[in-house]
Amino acid sequence: MSYAPFGTLKEFFRKESGGPVLPLRFEAKPVVLEEVVWRKRAVAAGCAFVFAVMIVAARPDGISDDEGRVMALENAWNHALEAKDTSALDMLFADTLVAVDIDGSLSNKREYLASKAPDFQPGQAVNELMKVHMYGETAIAEGIFRIKGTEKGKPYVHRERTIDTWIKTDGTWKCVSAVAVEIPAKSAAN
Repeated sequence: MSYAPFGTLKEFFRKESGGPVLPLRFEAKPVVLEEVVWRKRAVAAGCAFVFAVMIVAARPDGISDDEGRVMALENAWNHALEAKDTSALDMLFADTLVAVDIDGSLSNKREYLASKAPDFQPGQAVNELMKVHMYGETAIAEGIFRIKGTEKGKPYVHRERTIDTWIKTDGTWKCVSAVAVEIPAKSAAN
C-alpha cells in the first residue's frame, strides 16, 4: 500500500478505513484557574524533590561515608557535653585517649570524663567549622568549636581551634587524641 498525497484529510481517512469518515468534533472545556495553579505547584514540587534527591545523591561536597560518620560523632560529642552525658562521651573515646585542654593540661580518658563534673554546665556546644581529613582508617577532624555556659558559677564563652584524631577499629570510630586551643577574643573573627 502506498501513501500518496491526498487532496484532503477526509479523503485520506476514507481511503484508509474503507468507509465514511465521521466529522471530528472537539469541545473546548473551560480551564479553571485553580486547576492551573495546582498543576504548576505540583510540577514545581516534583521538580524540587527530584533536584533535592540529585543533590544528595551527587554529594557535591565530596564527603565520603566515613567523613560523614566522623562529623556526626563530633556533633554527638557536642550533644553529650550539653547533656552532661559522660556515658555517651565514654563510648566516643578510646581507652587510650589523650586530651590537651585549652589551658595546656594533659589528661587521659578517666581524667577528661571526671573534668565534666557537676560544676561544668555548658548551655551550648557547637562546631562553627569542621573539616575531616581521611588517611585510611584514621581521620583528623579540625575545626572551630564554640561552647558557652557556666563553670563554678561564672558564665563563659570559649571559641577553640580543635584537632581530634579518630581511629576506626573493628568498624567502630573512636577518638584517640583531642587538642583544643583557645582562640583569643581579639582574633575571634579568624
